[in-house]
Amino acid sequence: MTIRAGIDCGTNSIRLLIVGHDGEQLLRRNTITRLGKGVDRTGAFDGEALALSIAVVRDYAALCREYGVQALRFGATSATRDASNRASFIDPVTGILGVAPEIISGEEEAALSFSGALGSLPQLAGEPCVLVDLGGGSTEIVAGTDTPSAAYSMNIGSVRLTERWFANDPATEEQRAHVVADTASQLDSALAVVPVAAARHLIGVSGTIATVTAYAVGLRDPDAGGVHGVQLPVETVLASADRLSRMAHAELAALPFMKAGRVAVTAAGALIWREVITRIAAEMSAAGHPLTTVTTSINDILDGLAASAVTAFA
Repeated sequence: MTIRAGIDCGTNSIRLLIVGHDGEQLLRRNTITRLGKGVDRTGAFDGEALALSIAVVRDYAALCREYGVQALRFGATSATRDASNRASFIDPVTGILGVAPEIISGEEEAALSFSGALGSLPQLAGEPCVLVDLGGGSTEIVAGTDTPSAAYSMNIGSVRLTERWFANDPATEEQRAHVVADTASQLDSALAVVPVAAARHLIGVSGTIATVTAYAVGLRDPDAGGVHGVQLPVETVLASADRLSRMAHAELAALPFMKAGRVAVTAAGALIWREVITRIAAEMSAAGHPLTTVTTSINDILDGLAASAVTAFA
């Protein structure tokens, strides 16, 4: 079996996964570059973030060669979809890797996240699930049983709404209300497409969601692997998300599991997660099967990209 790799280029971080001949994980890396810095406001990549992101891709290319990667798939999501100067990223990356980045649509992003997460959660096989991938620039909602049946990409995320509304540290109640309103508006559109009421389980993926879960379980190690597959009561997750959404940067930075690049965007991301859970739980309750737990997965679009990699890498 081919040694495969996936690279997921998001708004806040660029991640690499290399899997071996028998599908085992050989290497997983996550580097926060904030490629999407300012894109919501300017519609273009910031020069400093662009240079850092290209340097990280160069490092990842060296790792792929070191591990003997034979096939690579590179997916670029929300920030690259929105940036008018995306060629200034795509062209040098193609030159470094010999593999052209794919600009992944929101719907395909949702499907890849669904397959990546469900493949690592055998206890949910055959169960109707709704998955939320809360990224820096967009948030995907996808429903299905084993395979996705409906998906929607919302134009909200931890970086986008931090930059749009959270000018104070901590945010004011008025600023928080703007995030809640933006999230509610996007959910109105998403839930008209995705039948979340039919689900029996809610799965969350992303750095924001792993952070909320780490806080809820009292994790001290910054390795997010400690939260994979964790199921928590809905009330516990909501309380943790609410608490994190109200913290100042200094308080967030003092948390033992917190990565420096996540400090500035965690409050808005946690508030989005609180609102998404609340809305999905209400839909499920109205359908007669209340949501009781939330499951966290660190497997997501990155795993879906690696599993589907076919483009030759040398």
